[in-house]
Amino acid sequence: MTLPVLSDVSGNYPADAAQRDRWILERRPVREPVDPWLPSAFLVEDERSASGEVVPVATIFLTNRECPWHCLMCDLWRHTLREKVPSGAIPFQIDHALKQLAPARQIKLYNSGSFFDAQAIPLDDYGPIAQRVNSFDRLIVESHPALLGDSCLRLRDLLKCRLEVAMGLETAQPEILSRLNKRMTLEQFSAAAEWLRANDVDLRVFILLQPPFMKEHEAVYWAERSLDFAFDCGASVASLIPTRAGNGALDELQMLGEFAPPRIQSLEASVEFGINLNRGRVFADLWNLERLNRCRTCHPARVARLKEMNLRQSITSPIQCMDCGASD
Repeated sequence: MTLPVLSDVSGNYPADAAQRDRWILERRPVREPVDPWLPSAFLVEDERSASGEVVPVATIFLTNRECPWHCLMCDLWRHTLREKVPSGAIPFQIDHALKQLAPARQIKLYNSGSFFDAQAIPLDDYGPIAQRVNSFDRLIVESHPALLGDSCLRLRDLLKCRLEVAMGLETAQPEILSRLNKRMTLEQFSAAAEWLRANDVDLRVFILLQPPFMKEHEAVYWAERSLDFAFDCGASVASLIPTRAGNGALDELQMLGEFAPPRIQSLEASVEFGINLNRGRVFADLWNLERLNRCRTCHPARVARLKEMNLRQSITSPIQCMDCGASD
């Protein structure tokens, strides 16, 4: 497939990267109030591990300073602070969550940005954090490729468990990637992945299904190419995230016809492709999937099928729907 010709969005979305921050920030809705001493959320979910076991994974959504990048599609900033958290706050948040969570084998510390941003997670807290997570088999954190370096190695060396870093590839479509305001190229992502591999750190990749400026008929193709790229970079896990509105910027692009949420059938097809590659685990992000399917008849079955494929990492029987006439 040839690269699409991207419109100028009627001159509304800036072509100059330096002006995009202002455009995105001006369209933000109200930020949610958060407490620097409390995580914004926490939960335990089952996930298929590299060994093939289905294991409980604790996920703690840490409260911290907003990410320095303002990506076009991001809504994670809504639960962040404008200032750096005090030293000791992050370990306190972890304690707060773990006291209330069921036992788990692995732990994700997601912080709506980059764990290795010193303005988000204080370096002084790395030791206390490691003490709290070393009883788990694996720690998974998030990072922008540009922030990998000494701080990542410092955390790795403090851990007794395995370290995994999740990075947002978003899309392998280079022109659309450049428009997302992530300030990252495919070459930079590949170099960061190689750095992780050379330093014995595992890689998890986030991929957007149908990001802004991508048409519906291109969504599955570019999700497939993004999966290929992620596994070429050495990823052990790829997570497919349906792009959602709600951050202000995407809502405006949706009104302008430059963004639409993907169909749930596109998510099913993309997951099937990834699992059939047999190059690593492929997960569908199941959060808020009701916005992807207008058919009330088949929606619960489709969500249940995606959840089952996440856990089994094999293709299950397709859903046939008499009401909407759709199958995957």
